[in-house]
Amino acid sequence: MPNSHLFNPLKNTSLLIFILTLFGQNSFGQITENTYHDAEYFLSNNIQREVYHLDVIPNWMEDNKSFWHQTYTKDGKRFFLTVIEKGETNEAFDHEALAGLLSEKSGEKIDHENLPFNHIKIEGDGSIVFDWENKSWTYSNGNLESKRKSPYARDRSVSISPDGNWKAFVKNFNLFVENLETGEEMQLSYDGEKDYEYASFWGWSDMILGENGERPEHLSINWSPDSKQIQTQIVDLRLAGKMLLLDNSQDDKFRPQLMGYYRGSPGDTTVVMYTPVLFELESKKETKFPGLSLPHFIGMNLSWDTESENLYGTYLQRGFKSFDLIEINASTKEIRKVYSESSPTHVNNNNIFRRLKNGQFILGTEKSGWNQLYLMDWKKGTLVNRITSGDYVVKNILSVDEENSIVYFEASGKESDVNPYYSFVYKVKFDGSGLELLTPENAFHSISYSSGKDYFVDNYSTVNQPTVSVVRELKTGKIKHEISKADISNLLKKGYQSPKQFTAMAKDGKTILYGIYYLPTDFNSEKKYPIIDYTYSGPHIDITPKTFRAALVGLQQPMAELGFVVVTVDGLGTSGRGKAFNDVSYRNLGDGTTDHVLAIKELAAKNKFMNVDKVGIFGHSAGGYDAGRAMLLHPDFYKVGVASAGDHDHRMEKAWWPEMYMGYPVGDFYHEQSNVTNASNLKGHLLLAHGGIDENVNPSATFKFAEALINAGKDFDLFIWPSRNHNFGRTDGDYFTKKRWDYFIEHLMGEKPLRHYQIQK
Repeated sequence: MPNSHLFNPLKNTSLLIFILTLFGQNSFGQITENTYHDAEYFLSNNIQREVYHLDVIPNWMEDNKSFWHQTYTKDGKRFFLTVIEKGETNEAFDHEALAGLLSEKSGEKIDHENLPFNHIKIEGDGSIVFDWENKSWTYSNGNLESKRKSPYARDRSVSISPDGNWKAFVKNFNLFVENLETGEEMQLSYDGEKDYEYASFWGWSDMILGENGERPEHLSINWSPDSKQIQTQIVDLRLAGKMLLLDNSQDDKFRPQLMGYYRGSPGDTTVVMYTPVLFELESKKETKFPGLSLPHFIGMNLSWDTESENLYGTYLQRGFKSFDLIEINASTKEIRKVYSESSPTHVNNNNIFRRLKNGQFILGTEKSGWNQLYLMDWKKGTLVNRITSGDYVVKNILSVDEENSIVYFEASGKESDVNPYYSFVYKVKFDGSGLELLTPENAFHSISYSSGKDYFVDNYSTVNQPTVSVVRELKTGKIKHEISKADISNLLKKGYQSPKQFTAMAKDGKTILYGIYYLPTDFNSEKKYPIIDYTYSGPHIDITPKTFRAALVGLQQPMAELGFVVVTVDGLGTSGRGKAFNDVSYRNLGDGTTDHVLAIKELAAKNKFMNVDKVGIFGHSAGGYDAGRAMLLHPDFYKVGVASAGDHDHRMEKAWWPEMYMGYPVGDFYHEQSNVTNASNLKGHLLLAHGGIDENVNPSATFKFAEALINAGKDFDLFIWPSRNHNFGRTDGDYFTKKRWDYFIEHLMGEKPLRHYQIQK
């Protein structure tokens, strides 16, 4: 009698077919070098060469009616000149001839498809000037000449007055001026000393090496237009506490290099302070304004009026809950509040502002719930009238035509049945009448404009519509000249599918969210693909690409090429959709990925090739916090996470960002939403990564998170790049890029990555 447990191929044909089908749907095969090559193709330095005329970034010439730009074509890197009035765009010079001459002159082989410079200057006679190998080269009429560049760089330790008669400088931490006609020096301040220093500032990336090292020197001088007064500031470091780093990567040192920098954390009182000060040269009178002192991470930029009678600027209170537009009378030293505004959450720290010659000013604020433009009276500080109104976001002003009382501006969210993030150009009269759309195409319009010009360059595209680059008339929006259209024929041969746009419901049950997802070029709808969420829910931006360039040149498509579906979505609490949308994240930065979970679930329900049981997440910086937080807040949904350069506890972050968006003063919500505090929630695979000398997000938070995971008995992986700051794992690819790829290949896909493979650039 046969054994009943033996496999009978005739009786189990259906089962065999099912098993083979299931295996075929979920298996992605062995990881080979070709797997990495497919991903490398989409790294930024490679993919930008594969798309011809991807977009146009103009470098305007003095006549304001012509410009040059650099792009890639089938002939390699090329420089083009556009003459708007003629409606012509042509190569700016003979690239082959120049390459030949440059080879002859330098003794090096120069490739005409990749000339060794990226910037040129076109002189009035048509000659081309560029810098290379410490020489200035001029190409004209078929001839190439060079001369040594001056070894003397601009002296940044001095500032020359507008009339050319005075030189301001610092000596022994005090401010001096020198009369350039007589050579006479005059001391203006006397109480400056180390750590209480005149006419300086603390640079964002300034470093102090060693225990007693000196900080880099800087000069900050704001001359009055009539050259009779100087406004500057005192930098007070006496109580400031340093953040510290150890550089273990230097080849010539066998001890770590101590590095220190000043970067206050939320709630800190031991911070660098700036105090504005005003000097009158004739009387040598000094006036300090201690009531306007601010931490260096806020600061205040003051501007002179044309008559040198007043200074004006924006004073932001610490915590960013209010701002004052102030004016300082240079004679009386009186401070006048022109206009004030406050919010229970936060105000913008970069409000739109334009002073007009007629005694009025234009102000852009979110006081209505949407960033809108207001015409204000300068002397009274009162409203004249609203220039714009409605449930849409004014993003910036391109130009103000005071003679005809017209404002040209960019805005998003105004057009119906259009992605609310798409940006368009409009014009409107000062009184709010005559609002007109100047860029009607249903796309995101990336605008390049410089003040005073009659034209602007418009690169309009969507994630699945290649860029069209045109010149438009400012006054009418009429297309004056089509410069180029992006040629994606190489991508299509590769099998590239542009990201797919989708919408999903937010956690409030009423707001529509917008996102995109990426597919590999060898996509097979019969397979089931693991899903990876690329995140950065920082409330000051929206990260989901809107343009063809942004969608193509990013971290997502290379990751998708490995065999994943990669999703990016902007949830509640991010930027670009009005203040109520943005304020969802106030004191609530830790809940940024809940909308991602809901969106991915909704998306996967509609697309059976998405495997919602295998979801990973990665992000960098604030996105690194997101990725770590997601693994702790949604541990049953996210199975694998890679968190690089993460600010895992906002109490350890640079102060301005959390104080503005997480809240000030620091409260329990900081502790409750810290990844360090919640480390015991980890269930899946988590890779923490950080640059050893990251001065933007200090690695201490990653170490503290790692320690908390250890104390909680959690398995995780840790990668420290000793020589790197905040800049690693970017779109051009590096060692960590493969480390991140491999982590998802191994732990989410379940395949074995290649060891010791180096990314080819």
